[in-house]
Order: sequence, then structure tokens, then C-alpha cells
Amino acid sequence: MDRESSSDEEEDRRNLIDQNEILVPKSNPPIISTFHLDHFKDRIANANFTFKKRYLFAIFLPLLILLLFFTTDIQNLFRFTSTNVSDPRFDSFVNRMRESELQALSLLRQQQLGLFKLWNHTSLVNASIADSNSTLLNPVDSYLDFKSAVVTQISLSRQIQQLLLSSHQLGNSLDLADNVTDPILSGFASLDTCRKVDQNLSERKTVEWNPRPDKYLFAICVSGQMSNHLICLEKHMFFAALLNRILVIPSPKVDYQFDRVLDIDRINKCVGRKVVVEFDEFAEAMKNHLHIDKFMCYFSLPQPCFMDDDHVKKLKSLGISMDKLEAAWIENVKKPTKRTMQDVTAKFSSNDNVIAIGDVFYADVERDLVMQPGGPLAHRCKTLIEPSRLILLTAQHFIQTFLGEKFVALHFRRHGFLIFCNAKKPSCFFPIPQAADCIARVVERANTPVVYLSTDAAESETSILQSLVVVNGKAVPLIKRPARNPAEKWDALLYRHGLDGDPQVEAMLDKTICAMSTVFIGSSGSTFTEDILRLRKDWGSASLCDEYLCQGELPNFIADDE
Repeated sequence: MDRESSSDEEEDRRNLIDQNEILVPKSNPPIISTFHLDHFKDRIANANFTFKKRYLFAIFLPLLILLLFFTTDIQNLFRFTSTNVSDPRFDSFVNRMRESELQALSLLRQQQLGLFKLWNHTSLVNASIADSNSTLLNPVDSYLDFKSAVVTQISLSRQIQQLLLSSHQLGNSLDLADNVTDPILSGFASLDTCRKVDQNLSERKTVEWNPRPDKYLFAICVSGQMSNHLICLEKHMFFAALLNRILVIPSPKVDYQFDRVLDIDRINKCVGRKVVVEFDEFAEAMKNHLHIDKFMCYFSLPQPCFMDDDHVKKLKSLGISMDKLEAAWIENVKKPTKRTMQDVTAKFSSNDNVIAIGDVFYADVERDLVMQPGGPLAHRCKTLIEPSRLILLTAQHFIQTFLGEKFVALHFRRHGFLIFCNAKKPSCFFPIPQAADCIARVVERANTPVVYLSTDAAESETSILQSLVVVNGKAVPLIKRPARNPAEKWDALLYRHGLDGDPQVEAMLDKTICAMSTVFIGSSGSTFTEDILRLRKDWGSASLCDEYLCQGELPNFIADDE
């Protein structure tokens, strides 16, 4: 066994020596085997190939750089890169681009709604044309509305184009006028979509008012508030002209004090003769023998002359005596019949000195004639019933102080209007957010900086409305008449003449400001709005953009009936 171990150790030692000789070469030249020579040749070949690749890379790299230099705008490339990385204007540019695109989407939605309304309008026109007896739409008005709507859509398209072009321009040097690439649209830049309505005064038909000097029509107006009474008074003037009578303005003891808001004598000057007298002048002319010789009621239902017993007592308290009230025909205030001038003269002509026909606010006589600019009567003024000179001047002073030349006026009727409107079909009472959206669209179309707000709404409603009327990301100021301030002089005329604080004077002042606006938004169903529209029509200030609040829309929420 020892011999076998010694033999193993000797064998291990011999193997170790052989390995050391291979790992650590001696100083004498080694004997190179055929295998080692072939391996050396392979390494030389690999080195030559690597050298050739590096050589080729060194040759082609400059060529590649020269090619990129002449085919790439290096300056703009690095400028854009630096803008992306380090220039804060880039963030502003991205934000502005996103904002422009959102505004363009909003305008596209507005355009879509406008086109839907235009489609519905043309459907109504077609239906009206198909029905030869229909009086639903006036062809001339329909054509003007259609023309205005088309121009509005063209203007919206131009605005959308400008917004989208502006979103791809760096810096603040963008000139929108230079970026309107469509030559067809450029011709519409100066079009005023909210221009004034053509009055067609050359086609106006009128009735002469030539009263007999001793014949009177005693005006009686009892329904509603001041606006109703002014409309009633205007219709009484038409009746007086048809019957050749002087109109007696009601006493302030039984009606409003009209001489505080109207210049009564101005009416006579406009007509060119004595056609109206105040009650005191009438009493003096009759030598205090105040008797209504004939009381012929225009309305018979729900009660004769649409007068209650209380009003009859007020008339008698003035010393006025009268015969029994008699109905001229069967006529209901809830369903008035359309009447002609011949109907009126046939029923109400009389040789009696003083006659009365009761309240005629709801009378429907020659509507087309009455609704003409300037009314149905021949005169030399723009209109016969208008605010007094003091109120007109005060309105101008207010506009010069707070509003300026271009402004939208809004009559926002709210008090008691919820129940009134919901009783109508469809309702005319709109939630504030929906109303704000409608107002903003008109303001944007009219391109005005402010809105004059005439309203009886509570502060809780107007404050929300103010926060929601936004155009192009900016809140539009809703301006109301402020409380009297001695430091402000715009209302000094009213103060000096003792008219300040009078609610009827203030209401007439509101009407006057609204009637002078660039565009007017009214409340459907309100006689206050209707009287403003009458003034705008007569003064020539009516605009193609005038409309009722959210006209053509339904409230997006309506409460159940009680």
C-alpha cells in the first residue's frame, strides 16, 4: 500500500511540473506547435478586420455630419428644443393653444344650436307658406331673420378659424386679420349682425286726428300697473282719433300721475292741434258739470267696461256722474275679437259731448296699423307717448357715466313671475344658469362690454347671475342703477325737480335706458318689456338681435303644478 501511495504522489508531482512549464515560459524560445500557430493567425486576422471597421467608420462619420448639416435646419431644431426644455414661453404657448381649442369647441356648440334654430325656423316658414291662410310669420321679417342668422353663422365660422390659427403661433405677434385665409370670409368682417332694424317709414299708414272741440272721450285704465296703463292710454288715443274726440287724461286721484313721467302738452305739439287735455283742464272747460253722457263698454266680460265697483266709486268721488254702463257688444278680455276701424266707428260714434268706453288694454283693433313704428296716428314726432324730457336727459347722463355707447340691456323680470309663467304653455321662467347662458350668447353676438340690468330680482339671484355671465373667459359686468349719491351728478335733474325717489319715475327711467341700448333682451309676457320694445321700434333703436330671454328655448326644468 505504501508503494502505491508513493507512486501516486510522484505522478501528481510530474503533472504539476508539466503545467508550470506551460503557464510560465522559459527564457529559451518555446517550441510552437501547429495548433498554436493557427490560433495566432486567427487573432491577426480579427485585428485586421477590426481595424478596417474603425477606418470605415472614421471615413463615413464626417460625410454623415455634412449630410445632416445641409438637409436639416439646425438653428430651428435647437431653438425648438431649447424652447421645449428651458423657455417658460413654451408652457404659455401650450396653455394658450388648449384654451383656444376649448373656445373653438364652445363656438362650434353655439353654431350647432344656431343651425338647429335656423332649421326649425325654416320649417315654420315652409309650414306658413303651405298654409295660405296662416298669419304665423311675416315673409319680410322671416327673410330678415334668416339673413341675420346666416351672417351670424358666417361670423362664428370666422371666429373659430381665428381661434384655431392663433393656437399655432408662438409669441404675441399674431395678427388675426392676416391669418384669415378664406377670402370669402374677409368680406364679412365689417358686417354688423346686430344692426338696427329698417323701419320702412315710407310704407307707414296713418290716421288723422281731427277732434271736434267740444267732444271728449274719457280715458279709463284699470288693469295692471303703469306699463299696462300706458298701453291702454295709447289705444284710447287711437279710439279718440277714430271718433274725432279729444282725449281726457285720467285724474291722478283715480290713476297714476302721468304728468310726472310724460309731457302731456308735447302730444298736442306733435299732432299740431289740441287732442289731449288733463283732467283739471277738462273740469274747467265743463264748468265743473262733470257728467259722462254715454258709457258704452268695449268689453262686456267678465264685467262691463272691465271696471269694478271700487273704481266707479273713485270716479264719483271726483264729482263725475254717469248713466248706467252698457255693453256695445259681447266681448271677453280673455278672448278678444279682432276688430277693424269700421267696427269701432259703427259701434261707438255718438253726438254726446262726453263718452267713455272703459278699459281697452286688451282690445285688438287693427294690430298691424297699431304696431307700426310711430303708431297708427299721423304726427311729426317719432312717437306720441314717450318719457318726459327730464327723464330722457337723466337716462343719457347715466349712460354716459356708467355704460358708454355700446351695451346690452336686460329686463330680468322675476318677482311673481314664476307662477305667472308656469301657468303659460310653454313656461317663460328660466333657471338662472340657463338664463346666464342665453345672455352670454347675445352679449357675444352684440360684442358689447357691459349689460344694463333692469330687474326686480333679489340680490341672491342677481349675484349668481353675475357670476355665470361669462364671455371668452371674462365675466361681463351687470350694471344696475345705484342708490342716490350726492357725489354723483347723473341724476341731479330729477333731484332738483323733486322727482327722485318716485317709483314710477324710476321705472320710466329704467325703460328709457333699456330703449337706448344697442341690443335689448326682454322678459316674455311682461308689459314692461313690451313698452320698451314699442319705444325702441318708434325711436329706431330696435336691433336685429333684440329678443326675449332664451327665445326659442324651453326651461330645462319646470316645477309641477300646484
